[in-house]
Amino acid sequence: MKTTRRCDGVTRRDFVRVGGLTALGLGLGNFLGLQRLLAESKAQLIPRAKSCILIWLDGGPSHLESFDPKPDAPREVRGPMASIPTKLSGVRLGECLENTAAIMDKVAIVRSMTSPLGEHNFGTQYMMTGYKPSPALAYPTMGATLAHLRSQMGVLPSNVAVPAFPNQVSGAGYLPGSVSPFSVGGNPGRRSFSVRDLDFYAGLDLARLDRRLEFVNAINAFGDAKDASKSTPTDPDLERAYNLIANPEAKRAFTLSDEPEALRQRYGGLDSGNNIGQSCLLARRLVERGVPFVTVNSNGWDTHQDIIHLKARHAKDKNALLPSLDRAFATLVQDLSDRGMLEETLVVVMGEFGRTPKINSNAGRDHWPNCFSVALAGGGIQGGQVVGSSDALGEFPKERPITPSDLSATIYTLLGIDPATELQTPDGRPVRVTPNGSKIVSELV
Repeated sequence: MKTTRRCDGVTRRDFVRVGGLTALGLGLGNFLGLQRLLAESKAQLIPRAKSCILIWLDGGPSHLESFDPKPDAPREVRGPMASIPTKLSGVRLGECLENTAAIMDKVAIVRSMTSPLGEHNFGTQYMMTGYKPSPALAYPTMGATLAHLRSQMGVLPSNVAVPAFPNQVSGAGYLPGSVSPFSVGGNPGRRSFSVRDLDFYAGLDLARLDRRLEFVNAINAFGDAKDASKSTPTDPDLERAYNLIANPEAKRAFTLSDEPEALRQRYGGLDSGNNIGQSCLLARRLVERGVPFVTVNSNGWDTHQDIIHLKARHAKDKNALLPSLDRAFATLVQDLSDRGMLEETLVVVMGEFGRTPKINSNAGRDHWPNCFSVALAGGGIQGGQVVGSSDALGEFPKERPITPSDLSATIYTLLGIDPATELQTPDGRPVRVTPNGSKIVSELV
């Protein structure tokens, strides 16, 4: 199976196997090493959003071909694609975003994002955590922080990645490994999709699983008897894994075949090689069942050459990156709205940075963190607006520069977490969930 490779040589593979969980004991060392921390202070805000779906465009999407086209710029800047009007007077999007243009009354676009970090790993960490990377401390992503501060409801994980989490960032950071994203693996775009290894291996049934859990609990009890400082008789993450495997209703959340065929076709991506549409549909099913944070990871956006391939890779191609994103995002927003879930579900579309204003010699665009765009919908935000602006070439913010720290403070606020909330590292060091100086984007909240 072909994998997508970014310019830094990193391939995206499904790197989390849940099979060790079904064996319950084969990976015991991993479980016994997990520590749980209590947050020193809790969020005091009333959440507007109960959950968040982050559509992550891995590799760095071009703002000039998507949310911030420059139709009046020179050819070498505006690129090979046209722009189209939207439901908002005077606001244009890239030509591939036809469905998004029709729902712009529900969408807010930030066109003045800015960062100094134009390398994939650093840019990803900054956007996903709100902190510039530091060799002294690994910061948790927004999903991990939310899972840490919110009480888990039911047996589904609180932080899920579809199909896998970007491997440029640890996920949990200094928080317990139990809040790391649960990567479902596989390809949601295939009709045969299922979450790997949530079904029992041959010869392993619930009775045998119970016996293995009892064995692990006995080992934990033995260790506790030798260490009076321990008060938890079982590993809560091992318990969570057991509950998920043994609960048919929880497993059914991942069964996309339960959805109407017409709706699946609207999301797009069925057996097409681009799974962003079905991944977004799975994300909707998960937040519908109470999962607070879902990351939909779409790769292939590192377009150093042939930027036109964002529109089509060959004649009659309907599943290139931009058309697929357009169908998935617009259908997700409308689907959530139809179900009465949009006001309580924040949807965010972003990547680690934008692309260079000028087309390069390979007909592509290179990394450009100085100015790029983010789109948001639902979750109590004010849709139908553009926040900030870039200059005539999309090179730098013209007004209202917004940093990844500001964006994370805004997202936390919408989810009911005070950006000044302090967590603790394993050695007891207090750390804010967002850096000092981060500012909430008032236009969005």
